[in-house]
Amino acid sequence: MKKVKVLIGNYGSGKTELALNFAIQAAAAGDRTELLDLDMVNTYFRLTERGKMVEQKEIKLVSPNYACSGIETLSLPAEVQSAFDLDWDTVIFDVGGDSTGSTAVGRYHQDFMELDPENLEVLNVINIRRPMAGTADRIVRLQQDMEMHSRLHITGLINNTNLAKMTTEEELRDGYKVIREVSDMTGIPVAYTTGQKKFLDAFLAEGHDPKYIGKPIAIDMYMHRDWDSYIAGLGEDG
Repeated sequence: MKKVKVLIGNYGSGKTELALNFAIQAAAAGDRTELLDLDMVNTYFRLTERGKMVEQKEIKLVSPNYACSGIETLSLPAEVQSAFDLDWDTVIFDVGGDSTGSTAVGRYHQDFMELDPENLEVLNVINIRRPMAGTADRIVRLQQDMEMHSRLHITGLINNTNLAKMTTEEELRDGYKVIREVSDMTGIPVAYTTGQKKFLDAFLAEGHDPKYIGKPIAIDMYMHRDWDSYIAGLGEDG
């Protein structure tokens, strides 16, 4: 039975990194895996840049037309439909940040509705160290906007709180506290807590409530980008 994960969330939450990790882990387990880049907004963090590596892992990658070509206006290829029509074991969607980015996935609403709901996860990737995601109220407001524009109901939360190269277990601990509040406010469960193994292990050893941890998943870092420098560059350009 096809398993589908849709990753949405704020800019810098780590959706692309997680999408890549989920796909690689699925393929390593023997699943026929497709990875779809539906990020029509952020041209900086692109799965396409890891195309050769993904191909070597025997993962099918679908990216927007003109991704990584220097052309700012992207469009979705007809090949996205293969996620629903072909017989994959695992399909991972990496969706653009915030409500604007979520709109791209909304056009496939009917296709998603025809999937087995027990095998569809729509996951809000949360990194409280990023703008607009530092408090429970902000996360809930953004989440409501993303649900409206994606036309999908979020089924689970992911604590992926990090500070790139400056990450420690403190990030996961602080994320746990805020995301616990979000879960209580919305009734949406925490599905996963993700992070590099050494920090994840240290966080788990602290003995937090498993209800607000979900399934711990150790991840590797493939998308080597300096987010803070990127944000600073945007400010200079403005």
